[in-house]
Amino acid sequence: MSDEGSLEKLKEAILTGDGETAAKAAEEVVEAGMDPLEVIEKHLSPTMKMVGEKFEKGEFFLTHLMLSAEAMKSATSLLSSKISEERMKAKMAGKVVIGTVAGDIHDIGKNIVTLLLEIAGFDVRDLGVDVESMKFVEEADKFKADVIALSALMSNTRTLQREAIELLKGLGKRDKHLIIVGGGATTKEWAEEIGADGWAETAVEAPKLAAKLIRERKVHQ
Repeated sequence: MSDEGSLEKLKEAILTGDGETAAKAAEEVVEAGMDPLEVIEKHLSPTMKMVGEKFEKGEFFLTHLMLSAEAMKSATSLLSSKISEERMKAKMAGKVVIGTVAGDIHDIGKNIVTLLLEIAGFDVRDLGVDVESMKFVEEADKFKADVIALSALMSNTRTLQREAIELLKGLGKRDKHLIIVGGGATTKEWAEEIGADGWAETAVEAPKLAAKLIRERKVHQ
């Protein structure tokens, strides 16, 4: 198969969520001597963006999104191993620590946001559900996160979003990380009230918001 044939097979495998074929095609691409970073940047990222757009339009469902994301991971895992750490960091959209706050075990929305952030090129550390405020702070410091994303689905747990922000302020670390909040119990007004940097009404909006906030911070640094 030609280099272009392997590349098209790889893109199609990601689009259709075929992880096994994606991994094999990625190996073929590497063996053909193609630049792994260029393959990810110019071919795979646009393919995953297409998947995200189809999900946003309702043409793809959650299961398809997850399968495509897994196929992308299978391919990029192999391709990334051939790229120097310095080159990978230069192309990374940013680092995000995400989780559902303490007392809340809802994770479907958070999981979708995580997938969409990864699709958009973010390095994401998902802390899961029922996450204590100090855990967010500690992991964000270890991970050197640009963004902390706090999810809350219930009105009685969204106060933990405020707690996390107040904890960061108390520790003198508020300016180290951008804070975005989301979840069924949240609103734009709530985000402004607790001093978050932004609010995402839907999962699809979260990567766009994170990218916008990071760009704006770099401009003002």
